[in-house]
Parts: sequence; structure tokens; C-alpha cells
Amino acid sequence: MTVAEEKERGNVYYDVQYRDQSKVVSISYENIEDYLQIIVFRLENGELPDYDDKTKTLHLSQLNRITLPNVDKNEIISNSEYFSKYVANGEVERQLLKSAKELRLCLMHFDVLNT
Repeated sequence: MTVAEEKERGNVYYDVQYRDQSKVVSISYENIEDYLQIIVFRLENGELPDYDDKTKTLHLSQLNRITLPNVDKNEIISNSEYFSKYVANGEVERQLLKSAKELRLCLMHFDVLNT
């Protein structure tokens, strides 16, 4: 995946998007609201879908519900080992690290999801 877009508005808002041929991963954080949002968009002919299309606009919480029941214990252990080298300093970094761990597992199974 490559960085497709990056936006920063002072210390208030940050958004980065990663893109490959089939999806865009959008990670945004609003500092004032302390709100982290991670969405994976399934592309339609290379274009972003309508935000309200819940079959192609998948929030991380939805991806977790769909994916995690199919993830085996060894994948979870391996994923935890992969992230063990990272140390979170503060609540925002803890949120980001937790979400990154979840997102990595979901993306490993993304192409076979039937939502």
C-alpha cells in the first residue's frame, strides 16, 4: 500500500490514507474530540464508494466483528509478537497501537471477506 493522501490541520486534525488496487485505508484522528476513526473502503473500478454503502465502507469495529472469529490463535500470537517491539507513550499512542494490531489482522483476511 502507498500513501494516497495526508492532511494535517495544526494539532486539531490528522488524516492519512493508504491505497492499493482494491482498497483505501483511512486513518483519522481529531485531537479536540480525542476521536480515532479507521475505515477501509472497497474500491469500485478504482473509485471510492459512497460513504453510506455499508458493504464497501467498513469501519474497524465492523471489520473486527467479521474477521476475528475466523482468525486462529497462532495468528493472534504472531500478530502480538510483531507489535511487541512498539511501546505506546500516552493514551493516543495506546489507541493507535491497539487499532494497528486489529487492522493488521483484518487486512490479512480482507480479500476473502464476504460482507
